[in-house]
This record gives sequence, structure tokens and C-alpha cells, in this order.
Amino acid sequence: MVPSPSTAWCWRTITCFWDGICVVTGLRYHIVQRVLITGGAGFIGSHLAEALVTEGKEVFVIDDLSTGSIANIAHLQANPKFHFVKGSILNSDILQPAVDQADFIYHLAAAVGVELVVRSPVFTIEDNIRGTENVLTAAAKRKIGFLLTSTSEVYGKSEHDRFREDDDLLIGPPTFARWSYACSKLLDEFLALAYWRERKLPVFVVRLFNTVGPRQTGRYGMVVPRFVQAALRDEPIVIHGDGKQTRCFCHVTDVVRALVALPNQMRAVGQVYNIGSTEEVSIAELAHRVKRLTESQSELRLIPYEQAYAKGFEDMRRRVPSTDKLYQLMGWRPTKSLDDILRLMIEFQRDVDAQVLGGQGN
Repeated sequence: MVPSPSTAWCWRTITCFWDGICVVTGLRYHIVQRVLITGGAGFIGSHLAEALVTEGKEVFVIDDLSTGSIANIAHLQANPKFHFVKGSILNSDILQPAVDQADFIYHLAAAVGVELVVRSPVFTIEDNIRGTENVLTAAAKRKIGFLLTSTSEVYGKSEHDRFREDDDLLIGPPTFARWSYACSKLLDEFLALAYWRERKLPVFVVRLFNTVGPRQTGRYGMVVPRFVQAALRDEPIVIHGDGKQTRCFCHVTDVVRALVALPNQMRAVGQVYNIGSTEEVSIAELAHRVKRLTESQSELRLIPYEQAYAKGFEDMRRRVPSTDKLYQLMGWRPTKSLDDILRLMIEFQRDVDAQVLGGQGN
């Protein structure tokens, strides 16, 4: 059943509209010119901001820099279409004025990284749930579009060959802090979709699988930058667990391409989409590839999860998305292979290391 029309938004006039009303959702629209990105100084958020500014959008970023970095957006700050506010989305006095300037919101602000989640579960839960609630409340006041970046972590310990958006979810017990992140992001999804069903707020939900690229830090346990940094320094490449766990890695430019394109698809309102690569690799094989591509002398060292994180830590053995739903919607597929991604990451890290050495020499 199509909801009664209300004022909404769109990036541009597209074929699914008739007389200013989307024939799929019943929503009236206007053209998006100003975009707010929460967490826009983070790894993915900074690349998204860069892409949107390049498209001619006026971009507003709010970030408390707890895990993001001003260095990620330094190259954008001279652009008159880019605006940065340092602050927390938990502070409504900072958040609401930023929302009031926007036609659309990308909500990326969240606790990130396994190490941070295990070390600070209270921060993880409160930041994710309260933060999303605050942004949704502010967005609902203006009836503007809202895209939530969720996570593949919500699939939990599912043993499906490929995770589909309509799969049942199997999350571990609350006695393991590791699952607090997955549960908090899943609750974010429920809340966002409830705003669509009950209040007709145009909402999109995406589940991001492992994303890699320039500006990503290994500080919170992200595996590719951690392996690359160790290999380039001929330090031990530390593998957590037995190394047989598998992941799929997608380049950030491919992910951003999907994020920018999705709001053009009004059929996607109120839906959930996986974004990620389907090229599966074990973590041990990933370490071997990094060592080979860097011509490193590093040894590969296995350490148990209990030593890396905490006693009783549970990990997902496989994490492979089905991206058929997104492909059927708009023909999206990743363009970069894993070896392409690793070469780019190695080149980026070499440049960073060279700049650090150059700075020390001055």
C-alpha cells in the first residue's frame, strides 16, 4: 500500500516520479543540494564528503574526532562548499542546527573497530543507539532523507554461504562484549525502519562489509592497514586466531559509489542493502599476499583471540555478502580486485611512511 504523500527529497528528477510524486512511495520531492554527514571526518565519511563535494553538493560534516581525524578532511576545508563542525551527535544543541541546513543525511557516526568495541562496550552501545535516535529525531522534524550505515556484524554467527538481507540473524550472548556492537547497530536498523513505517521518514539502510582504502587506520584492529604497516617495516604480521576465518574486502571508492547512487533509487526507501565485495579470502592467505606484494621479511605470527582481545572472544568464521539485491536495483558491482586493493594500500602506506620520515628529517 502506498502511503499518503508528504514532502521529501530527491537527488535529481528521475523516471520513477510523476507530477512531483514518486509512484513507488507516494512521496513528494525536491532536489538535494545540501548534505549532512555524521562521522564525516572518519575513513569512509571523508571519502563520501569528497565525492559529494566533487558532485557540486554543499556538504556539512559533524564529527567529534573520537575515531575520525581532521587530517582526513584537511584537503576539503578550503572549499566553500564544505563545512565542518566539531561536536557530538549526542549534543542536540550542535546536531539540530547542522540538520536544519541539510536536505539529506548520511549517518555514519558510530563506534568502530573490534578493539574499541571490546574495550569500551558502554561507549559503543550508548554512542550507537543514542546517537542514531538523536539524528532520526532531528531528521523527522524536517522530513528529510536519511541513510543509515549499518554493518555486516548484524549477521552474527550465521553459517549461510552468502548473507542475504532477509536472512535470520544469529548473534552471540550478551556475556560477550564483542556482540554489543552488532546488537546496537541492529537496533539502529529497527529504529530507522520504524521511522519510515510509522512517520514516513524516507530511510535507507545499508550493511557495509569490510571496507578498505586510503586514510584507514589499523589503530582499532582493522586488519589490512595493520598487515600492510607491519610488512613494510619487516615487523611480525600478527594473525588473530587460526587464520582460517574468511573475509571479503571492498575498496572505499566502490562503497562510496554505491552510497552516492542509492538515494536516487526511491524503490530503496524502507529497504536494507548489503554493500561489499564477494571475493573471499582467509586471513592467513591475506597475510601471505601482503607479505608477497611488499617483498617483506616479516614473519607470520598466530596469537589466540584471548590474547588479542578478551577471554571467550567469539569471531565470525565467514563473512560473505550477497549483493544481488543491490545489483538488481542499480547494477552495482565492485570494480577493484583484492590484489588491486592491496597494491593501492601498500602505495598509500609507503607515501605516509615517507612523509613521516621526511618530517623527522626537518
